[in-house]
Amino acid sequence: MTDEQLCLVFIPALVAVLHHAEQAKGAPLSESEVLEIRDGAVCMAMSFSTALQMEEKRGYPDIVAEDCWAQWQLARAELNAPDTGE
Repeated sequence: MTDEQLCLVFIPALVAVLHHAEQAKGAPLSESEVLEIRDGAVCMAMSFSTALQMEEKRGYPDIVAEDCWAQWQLARAELNAPDTGE
């Protein structure tokens, strides 16, 4: 048994769930919609080191639940940025 701290990890990643919801809606999600999706999303408690390994394997960071709205605004801007091919 380990004393390593546990953290909650969204499965699938919350950023992916929000992106899919916004694509399905066809318009930006409101703050209340983002928070409602976050509150209903599936998450799992795992060790911090396991969560980091999952993130590295996935290739992108997820949104932190406590700062969901602000982080979603940053993520959606990046997801919607035109691909310059660089």
